[in-house]
Amino acid sequence: MSTGNILVVDDEPDIRQIVQEILEDEDYAITTAENAAAARAAYNTHRPDLVLLDIWMPDTDGISLLKEWSRDHALPVPVVMMSGHGTVETAVEAIRLGAYDFIEKPLTTAKLLVTIERALQNARLQQENLNLKRHGGVVSIPVGKSKLMKQLRSTIERIAAHDAWVLITGEPGSGKEVAARYLHSKSARRDRAFVEMNLAAVPAQNMATQLFGTEQGSETTAGVFEQAAGGTLFLDQIGDLDLATQSRLLSGLEERRFLRVGGITPVTLDVHVLAATSLNLERAIAEGRFREDLYYRLNVVPLVIPALREHREDVPELVGFYVDWMVEKERLPYRRFTTGALNVLRNHSWPGNIRELKNLVQRLLILSQGEEVTEADVAAALGAHKAAVTAETIPATVNEASFTDGGSAEREAVSEGGCIHWTNAGAAFPPALFDLPLREARDHFEKAYLEHHLKLAGGNVGDIAATVGMERTHLYRKLKGLGIDLRKAGLHKDSKEN
Repeated sequence: MSTGNILVVDDEPDIRQIVQEILEDEDYAITTAENAAAARAAYNTHRPDLVLLDIWMPDTDGISLLKEWSRDHALPVPVVMMSGHGTVETAVEAIRLGAYDFIEKPLTTAKLLVTIERALQNARLQQENLNLKRHGGVVSIPVGKSKLMKQLRSTIERIAAHDAWVLITGEPGSGKEVAARYLHSKSARRDRAFVEMNLAAVPAQNMATQLFGTEQGSETTAGVFEQAAGGTLFLDQIGDLDLATQSRLLSGLEERRFLRVGGITPVTLDVHVLAATSLNLERAIAEGRFREDLYYRLNVVPLVIPALREHREDVPELVGFYVDWMVEKERLPYRRFTTGALNVLRNHSWPGNIRELKNLVQRLLILSQGEEVTEADVAAALGAHKAAVTAETIPATVNEASFTDGGSAEREAVSEGGCIHWTNAGAAFPPALFDLPLREARDHFEKAYLEHHLKLAGGNVGDIAATVGMERTHLYRKLKGLGIDLRKAGLHKDSKEN
């Protein structure tokens, strides 16, 4: 792999040839342009890591081109200006517009190479800082000493040696994003950007522009494919992508180039694509909701993330990891989990997987008293999620009075084998419910059920989704469909971990 892609813009063919030979000897990949028009086309197509830009050119001068590429005095890539007629004023203007440096002709090899090396190093540091700001507090290695987790890390490391596209599957909260970040960190692209896009969170009408960017004349806006150029693009919740965009994505992946929305100039695709989903894509294909050809294009290397219940022996280590994490990153008080507490956690079924465990640890550190988290603390926290539906959670349309059947109706539920059995079933539900069509009666129950868990989880979407066993996207739709006011419910997003 080259150490960088450089665009050389100069109207003098001898200069272009000399610079190209010098830089190719240093293992740089070089594209040349003789004027501003050719520079625009090369810049939009190849998205270089650095531009060497001559100031004096016959059609459009370098300063004007620099202005086109600059956005609020911030350039997407470092630009080094070149001129044989340099003045202090020109240099100041170029730097003011965002140029990294200014070198004079005749060029010296030493000065040229040092300036380029420093510019690229500075760009990498800026990207690393940006990634840290974007993703501070994000776990980037699968935790666990079990045989299953050791095998997972080993598999990821083998996959990372190649640029093949990867489809990551697993239950909600199992750690798909963590696996993607770990794969990136072990790849040859580790020093470049890791860009993540949750497709379920983007409206269908905005999807194409978010993915591919826009182009209007010389004005361009980069989508995530360009933002991740040279690095890794993680497309989360790929199963939620609409069919029209699926077709456009497939075309871009097959041709390894794409057009921005409104654009006519193809952009080269240079990213390692990782896709993830909690859905059964084969079922989605059968139902006509997902393209079969896109599935096979993405699923070059399948990576399955195990559910936490499959490696519960890792629970104590995961608890210890998240305790340290919460103490350091969120300044929560340190509390030691007793052996009894860890045993309760180890025996839990974890329907919400690692996300559920993380949220539970956070809740216990906040709410527990004393220096230890005890077995009773854990049992109480887990029991809160299993509380039976009571009269207070019944919607206003089916009120408390409707439960009274001569004062003798029972509202007691008994959990057995994972199922809820209602005693005196004919009287346990309000008579009014039995007068409704099945669908309406079911809606009443679902609304009461979800409102109950909204209260227990304090409006945290991740907690609710994990508890009720639903995808966050589907949960939002269900809440809206049942007429639950999301603003009044005080819903908020959980900390991200797939």
